[in-house]
Formats: sequence, structure tokens, C-alpha cells
Amino acid sequence: MLSIEDITVAYGGFVLLDKINFHVSDDDRIGLVGKNGAGKSTILKMIAGLQNPTSGRVDRPRELSIGYLPQIMEHHRGRSVLEEAMTAFESTAAMEQELEAVSASLAQRTDYDSDEYLALIERINHLTDSIQVSHSEPPEIQARKTLLGLGFLDSELDRRTETFSQGWNMRIELAKILLRKPEVLLLDEPTNHLDIESIEWLEDYIKSNKSSLLLVSHDRKFLDAVTNRTVEVMLGHIYDYKVPYSKYLELRKERIQQQTAAYENQQRMIQKTEAFIQAFRYKPTKSNQVQSRVKALEKLERIQVDESDNQSLLVKFPPAPKSGDVVYKAQDLTVGYPQKVVFRDACIELRRGEKVALVGRNGEGKTTLMRVIAGELEPMAGESRLGHNVKIGYFAQNQEDILDKSETVFSTLDRIAVGDIRTRLRDILAQFLFRGEDIDKRVGVLSGGERARLGMAKLMLQNYNLLALDEPTNHMDIKSKDILKQALKAYDGTLLIVSHDRDFLDGLVDKVYEFRNARVKEHLGSVSDFLARRKIENLQELERKFDSRRNGSSDEACPAVSNGKRGIDLRQQIVVDESAVLTAEQSRQTQKQSWAEQKEQRKQERKVKNRIAYLESEIEKAEKRQKEIEAVLSAPKDTDDIMELTREYLECKRSLDAFTEEWITLCEN
Repeated sequence: MLSIEDITVAYGGFVLLDKINFHVSDDDRIGLVGKNGAGKSTILKMIAGLQNPTSGRVDRPRELSIGYLPQIMEHHRGRSVLEEAMTAFESTAAMEQELEAVSASLAQRTDYDSDEYLALIERINHLTDSIQVSHSEPPEIQARKTLLGLGFLDSELDRRTETFSQGWNMRIELAKILLRKPEVLLLDEPTNHLDIESIEWLEDYIKSNKSSLLLVSHDRKFLDAVTNRTVEVMLGHIYDYKVPYSKYLELRKERIQQQTAAYENQQRMIQKTEAFIQAFRYKPTKSNQVQSRVKALEKLERIQVDESDNQSLLVKFPPAPKSGDVVYKAQDLTVGYPQKVVFRDACIELRRGEKVALVGRNGEGKTTLMRVIAGELEPMAGESRLGHNVKIGYFAQNQEDILDKSETVFSTLDRIAVGDIRTRLRDILAQFLFRGEDIDKRVGVLSGGERARLGMAKLMLQNYNLLALDEPTNHMDIKSKDILKQALKAYDGTLLIVSHDRDFLDGLVDKVYEFRNARVKEHLGSVSDFLARRKIENLQELERKFDSRRNGSSDEACPAVSNGKRGIDLRQQIVVDESAVLTAEQSRQTQKQSWAEQKEQRKQERKVKNRIAYLESEIEKAEKRQKEIEAVLSAPKDTDDIMELTREYLECKRSLDAFTEEWITLCEN
């Protein structure tokens, strides 16, 4: 399909890629792996035609369709989410127009045996096949399915794209690429802004798709799930393995061991031969044997052990001071902002030594809870408190905003270090791969991975007993993530972590809090246990949603999993069996459950009443403050700050609108 031939990429005297070669076939699903900065993204850019190599070339058919998702991209504005996704089908309309033009041209020709006539026939076949694939389902249904699979809610599809974050806009761009159904998919870190369930949906999509794939990812499980070939990029060279990532690690280890053993055996043979030559060089009776061995050494093909980049993190967190048994407790916690309540009535408890993950789609409140625990945000209602003697170390997701870009790597740590630890700053930075001149780099020029490592190094400067880590592995390569995971497993304090990397979380945490639909639910067990439960629920949910649209029936009337007549008969039999075994004891249990539900309902009603009273109080305060500002603005004095008063007035108005909207919703319900 396409070939990379003798490609070299050099910047001044630095050679990034040195005469690399590999071929991509129709059924290849390739994972490009290697450390940050090895050249993986550069390879994708050259295949996409966005960058030219210093020498060598990329050979690809002219009609080959390529879908490229970069790490950083420009996002379109002015359309709704659904409208923007539907632009993916503009190419289909263009193909239909081209098909009409080619058909008209073909009808006028009589040179049936010419190469040009055969080329037109081939083009018609290609266009017809492409259009049939794109018309397998109505375009809007395809777009909605893809957007919902990538984590959007149905109610969000009419929102403008500019009202979403960069991560959500990346999902829109990914949806457009998938909807175009290109022959080659080039995906550069597609999982960085996806939650776990969206990653699983993308896995299933790629598995069922016929496109060739070149994928850059630091998610080991994602690589294993969707690739069948691994190309390692290391120190300017590539090493090609026809297996997924985990198997590649095994084969690579075996190859290095075999190379090392062969190299050592050859070196012993060379030493013995050279010793023989040295001992008998000047003895006439041995001259023929000496010359024979000299020629043999000259012709010998020397074995070389492949170079390895052995630089790696050396992370070990300091011992955690002892805290109280309950490290953090939230009761009936409601959190949000003046414009939006993020989640309500959460009950969360972290106990000493627990390792807990926060999971859920983006925007459901994981980072918001982190900010509450770190003391950066006050809750709207409920109780939130840290336990006795808890010292929290908070790693925020947006390190680029938290770190001072004007500081150097060294001064970033030197500014906060105290006591004897200041004498060990260079050693600490070396553990995080900042060596030599690297420590004098400005933070503003660091890559995403380097900033993440610097933020992690800051956590080692003090003894914390609660680590709150928000997406610590974003931009980290697989080797660095493995080392960080082992360090966190060995950490003797309490860990609270937000991550979308299943492989990183699996085996690390033993409790999960799921953020979903403005609620927080506790799941005991590993991430794999949680995913097994949630995936079943999601599949049923999606089946109900799309079957009901197709059949014109309600969600409740549509079965979760259609399995033909046998499935219907089975459900009918279950209903009969359940009716047959209904007993008085079950009736009492049902009544008991009803009482519990009534009690819970009364509890919820009290909460709603309390919330309404709170909102009415805030609305009254906001209206009063608005009138005060209006009075000042109607007759301002020289000492009045008009700009500041205007800003406060607009902020007050936004808060009032949000409070009023929530108050109306609660009263109507």
C-alpha cells in the first residue's frame, strides 16, 4: 500500500531518523513505539505529506485516502457538534459528482481497448465501492453513533463546538476522520483525551474497521487490542516485529539475549585467535596457520548488539507520615460552579493506605473533586474534610498552566526546596531524566512529557501521606509509566488518582469511584472488575437507543439484546418461572423494599427543599447586589472603578441566571 524508503531526518548535526525502511500493507495494524522524542510523530507527518524528509521518500498511491489525527490541531468554530461531524460526508458528495462526470466521459468514448478507457473503468469501480461503504447507513445516524461512542451526550450534539474544551474538540475531529472511512488511519496519541469507556468504544471500532492503521500510543492495553505489528523507533533506527506490543516486548528481550550471547562467544573466539597469532607470529613452522587465522579474522562478520536507550526514571516516593485512619470524608457533597452543578450528594471515604481511582467521562467532576480535596474549590453543599495529620501532595492535570514558564528546571525546584534537600536537587532532577544542560532549560520550552516529569519531581520534595494525582501519565512513554506505577504501588501512603489508562490503573488501585450523570458511585475491586460490569451496561444502553430509533419505538419497549425468537421465548419462560415461585416471604420483602424507597424519597425531598431555600437566599443576595451596583453606575464618583463594577455586575448576573434556572428546575420537579 505504501512504503518508507531510506528516510533520513536531520536537524543540523542531530540525526533523528537514519535511513529507515518499512512497508505498510492493507491488513497492517502497526503500533509505533519508542521514547518521547524518538521520531514517531515525525514518521506520521511524513506519511500524511505534512513534512518532507532530509533524504529518502514515501511511496504511496495517488488515490490513497489517509486520515491523520495529530496531537495538536486547529479546531473549527461556528457549527454545532453534529453539524461539524457531518462535514465528514462532504467528500462523499464530491465522489458522487466525480462518478457522474466519469460515467459521462466513458459513455462518449469508443476506444474500448485503450489504457485510458480501462483506467476510467477502474476509477468508476473505486468510486462505486467507496460510495457504497459510506452509504451503509444514513449519514446522520453514523455521525450520532460515532459521537455518542466517543462520549458525547445526545443533548450536547446541538451545542456549538467553541463551547467545548480542546479535548472534546479533538473527539469531534477524531469522529470526522472515522466517518470518512479512510484506507489508512494515522492516529497520534488518540487516547490522551478519551475516558476509559470511549477508549473501549474506539477499540471496537478499529477492530471492525478495514483500514490500515499506524498508531502512536502509550496505552499498552490499547496497543495490544488494536495492533498486530509493532515498529520500535530507537536512536534513529527502527526494529520491526510482526506481533502486538506485549509479545514484542518478549521477542525483543529474547533477541537482545541471543545477540549478547552470540557477541560474547564471538569475542572469546577472537581473543583466542589473536592470542594464537601473537604467540606464533615469528615461528616459521606456524606461519601458514598464522596467516590463515589472520585472513579469517579479516573476513569475519563482527556481531553487533543493537543499541539501547537505557535512560529511565528512578522514582521512589519518601515515606509517608502517619495520618488518621480516615484520610478524607465527604458526606452529601454537592460541587460545582455558579453556572453549573457538576455532581450532587456524593458520599466518599478514603482510608489510610487505600489506592483509589476516579473514573468517568470528561466533565463529570473528577478534577473538580480533586480541587475540592486540595482546598482550591469550596463545595456548594455537604461536608468535605481531610482527616487528622493529612498532608496532601496535588499533581494537577494542567502542569503547563501551573509551572512558571519563565523559570528554569532547576530554579523551579530550588524555589520550593528547604533544608538539606537543596543539596540533592541535581540528583532528584537526574532521577527524572534532567541531566547536564537540561536543568537550565526554561519551563516554557519543555515538552508535555518533560513538564509532567518536572511536576512529579516537585512531589518528592516533601513527605506527603495523600497523593492526589490528576492524569499524571499524560505524555509519558510506556517505560516511564511502568516505573511510576511500581513506585506508586510501593508508596505507603494513600493514593487518589485520575487516569484513563487502564493498564496503568489495573493492579494499582483496589477501589473505584465512578462519576456519571452528576452522581458518584463506589465500586469495590479492580479497574478490570469495574469495566466488566460497565461494558455490559453500555452495550445494552446503546442497543436500546439505536434500535428504538430504527423501529420507531420507545427505549423501554426495545429489548437490550435481540437474540431472535429464542431470546423472546427465554424471557417469557423467565417471567413464568418468576411468577410460579412468588411467595408470601417475597411479598414481605417487596413491602420492606417499598418502605426503604419511601424513606429514601423523603430524604431526597428534604435535600431538594434545603437546596431551594439556599438558592432563594442566593438569588435575593444577587438581586440586592445588582441594584446596589446599578445605583452606583447611574451616578458614578471619581473614586469609583467603573471597569471593576461592570465586571462584578456581569458576574453577578451570570450567577443570578444560573441560580434562577436551577431554582425553576427544582420547583418544576
